[in-house]
Amino acid sequence: MFLLDDLLFSPVKGLMAIGRHIQETAQQAVEDQEKAIVAELTELYRLLESGQIGDDEFNARESDLLDRLEEAHGAIESPTTEDGNS
Repeated sequence: MFLLDDLLFSPVKGLMAIGRHIQETAQQAVEDQEKAIVAELTELYRLLESGQIGDDEFNARESDLLDRLEEAHGAIESPTTEDGNS
């Protein structure tokens, strides 16, 4: 009986494994993107402190980077948490 169950459910288990792998890969890509944005923000602050860029340029670039960071962070949240359903 267990052998028959294994045979019947193996396609489902395979699809679930593929889904988990896709999710993990996407999660890693988003985390890498977040790290890159944080590195850009760090460099931007360094440029401001060293006087290489002015406040206006800093504010514009910082706003863009923070928007990108928020979008990247939102990409890893599940759709059910965005609309309040669980």
